[in-house]
Amino acid sequence: MNKSLLLYISASIYLFSFLVSCGGSDKANPNEESNVLSQPFLKAINDSIKQFPRNADLYSRRAVLLSRTDAHETANADYKKAWELNPTKESALQYAANLAILGQAAARLKLLQECITKFPDVPEFKRLTGETYMEAGKSKLALELYDNLLKKDSLDFESLYEKGLLLEQMHDTPNAIAALKKAYSLQPMNTYGLELAHMYAETKNPLALEICDDVLSKDVVRELVDPFFIKGIYYSNLAQYNLAVVQFDSCIKRDWKFTDAYIEKGIAYYKQKNYDEALSIFQLAATVSNSDADAYYWIGRCYEVVNKKEEAVAYYERAATLDKNFTEAKDALKRLRK
Repeated sequence: MNKSLLLYISASIYLFSFLVSCGGSDKANPNEESNVLSQPFLKAINDSIKQFPRNADLYSRRAVLLSRTDAHETANADYKKAWELNPTKESALQYAANLAILGQAAARLKLLQECITKFPDVPEFKRLTGETYMEAGKSKLALELYDNLLKKDSLDFESLYEKGLLLEQMHDTPNAIAALKKAYSLQPMNTYGLELAHMYAETKNPLALEICDDVLSKDVVRELVDPFFIKGIYYSNLAQYNLAVVQFDSCIKRDWKFTDAYIEKGIAYYKQKNYDEALSIFQLAATVSNSDADAYYWIGRCYEVVNKKEEAVAYYERAATLDKNFTEAKDALKRLRK
């Protein structure tokens, strides 16, 4: 099962950092919400809100505190209240970001449409609308929106980047590369460069290595792993598996929890028919992350190729259980159960 590089590099540039770092949450019931709001660390701001119930800033501050504890559903009411009391660009962006975390696409689109009307000269809301269309699978609407933004400003690097991601999702590789290349030339951010490098790697273009090496040369704290991962993918696509393994090992050396580096390293051994080594790597990946469906799927592949069908079925079942949409695992089970 292929994973987009979007899982490895930074999230949307529009979301505030404190929201990006928080995970999702289940919908809270009234009792849970009451319990959350009664937490001691909220007492001072709760008292202030009781005293000044029309102060939008107080609701916004409490929403931020709630978001930091993953209480996104409870925080949403405060973001909404802050927006209603003081409909500014900042309050709208906070509210929209939280709606994205909650997966409330319809409410988010409604808010963003309102913001486009209220703030016609603020392009962020249009770009966020395009992002929401992408997430909702409305690719044509998103593409039309980005094209309109770029007609007004051909140097809008943010829209170029988002358009590139959309075209990549639509499997229009040449135009995706063109958009990402222009975005990166206008704003040489690591995020833009690495996504472009990923596209080059998938098309076996050696420019992938050039971009990755450039990003690594500026990494003075030596903490980035994505450039090594992309270089590994590039070499794997060229069937230069020994070189690929070196790059994946570099990823693991910097971040031993980077499960996908183990997976790709194992695949490199698998494609060389070194099934014992591949199996040991996939088992290690499953140890590092016992909820990674890919690790169990590839363990199953290793067992299947050496005719250990019972073991293969067990691991395919585990993969399919962890990821209900894992088509390859389900197909493997059908094949072995015939």
